[in-house]
Amino acid sequence: MNKNLPRALYRAEQVRELDRLALEELGIDEFELMQRAGAAAFSRLQERWRRARSLLVFVGGGNNGGDGYVIAALAAALGLEVQVVYLLDPGKLTGAAARAWGMAAARNAAMCSFADFQSRQWQDFDLVVDALFGTGLNRAAADAWLEAIEWINGSDLPVLAVDIPSGLHADTGAPLGAAVRAELTVTFIGMKRGLLTHQGPDCTGELIFDDLDAPAKIHSAGGSTAAEVRRIDIHSTAAFLPQRKPAAHKGSNGHVLLLGGDHGMGGAIIMAAEAALRSGAGLVSVVTRSEHRPALLARRPEIMVTGTEDGRVDLPALFDRASTIVIGPGLGLGDWSRNLWQAVLAAQSTRGIPLVVDADALRLLAQKAVPDAEVQHDGWVLTPHPGEAAALLRTSVEEVQRDRFAAVAELQRRFGGCCLLKGAGSLICAPGRPRRFKLCSEGNPGMASAGMGDVLSGIIAGLHAQGLSLEDSLCCAVCVHGEAADLAVRDAGQRGLIASELMPFIRQLVNPC
Repeated sequence: MNKNLPRALYRAEQVRELDRLALEELGIDEFELMQRAGAAAFSRLQERWRRARSLLVFVGGGNNGGDGYVIAALAAALGLEVQVVYLLDPGKLTGAAARAWGMAAARNAAMCSFADFQSRQWQDFDLVVDALFGTGLNRAAADAWLEAIEWINGSDLPVLAVDIPSGLHADTGAPLGAAVRAELTVTFIGMKRGLLTHQGPDCTGELIFDDLDAPAKIHSAGGSTAAEVRRIDIHSTAAFLPQRKPAAHKGSNGHVLLLGGDHGMGGAIIMAAEAALRSGAGLVSVVTRSEHRPALLARRPEIMVTGTEDGRVDLPALFDRASTIVIGPGLGLGDWSRNLWQAVLAAQSTRGIPLVVDADALRLLAQKAVPDAEVQHDGWVLTPHPGEAAALLRTSVEEVQRDRFAAVAELQRRFGGCCLLKGAGSLICAPGRPRRFKLCSEGNPGMASAGMGDVLSGIIAGLHAQGLSLEDSLCCAVCVHGEAADLAVRDAGQRGLIASELMPFIRQLVNPC
């Protein structure tokens, strides 16, 4: 993903308001803005596909279709072979879109309806321009429109999407039935939040933003155009990670206590504990099954280990020394797990110790494994993936993914604290009115492997133990985690990435120059 993207992320209706401000408040002509959009997209097309000599331009109605007609006109003017395929009779176009059609017609760009296109044999084209639907789409495409999307996806041609891949919901990143899968998307005026989460990254390919030279003050108008979502990345974290004071000692950098690692699941708690160390915690202790002690100490002798089969375990004393508690990695769902979960909830209630709740602890929370426990806390971080979120919200994974922003907001409303919904474009919702969202644009598909969430929970706790707030710890950790994975795949590729390979990069990233 292109990381040189705006921080402010908008809903579609907010982007339309930004368009209105550009047109009405700043006096920019609508056709002029359309020409800028078409020219910006065509310029990127030329950069990406320098040898392309022929292109298909699929256009709908409205401004998105108008952008497509401008692209066709520019391509025809340069002598490229252009075939416009329209889904709406150009005679029904109005305003700037009609002027753009006239511009393409004056440049002798060939045009035909989609029905005619389907009935004829065509030579090979070099690429496709998708200008069917804009950001206003809120229902599934049907009939010829759906057939056009399916034709584009089945063509095996590279695709440039104009503003947004057709069929993708601009606010949620969910395909509305079917969506174009582009190799490059050029989006304008305001960054649509759905482009960066759920299936947005799958559909956009490389994502480029162009503000069309609209003055920056339209983005600071406030009110209805105030961004509810902020994009964060590794560059966002430097402010949270100051240089250590010369007199710092292990006690001043916090003590992380981690609980988990039932029979056969020791690796999860080991990786979480090491991640807490690598992110800078001064002390790290683990409560786990005694059978895991040899492996843990062989891997990281710096970690203190208490085995639950070693006789009486003084959990209250361990809780008293902890700055932050992590519970969940490899925890399991049996009686042993439930007893630890109950003890941690009691400690949180009586001592106010901040918690990072992950993995199986989230399942126990969803099952109300401690029936009388308070399920809403300001002092915890919840880190579910979509399956765990669905269990917590008593719904389906499909419903969670249909609107990830709504899902993470509901998690925060029900359970309090800071909530993370993991996945492509991980989302963070923190307390406050109005609710604040962060979207992390770091990370890659190689992270879809066992243990990644365990590492993340350790980073969150390690940062919080050093004095960061829960919200800042979560935001910083998600970015460090994703960027560490990006660095880890740089030379070796995404397939085969394992969670423990992130450790050296975590240490590097929590020490910004």
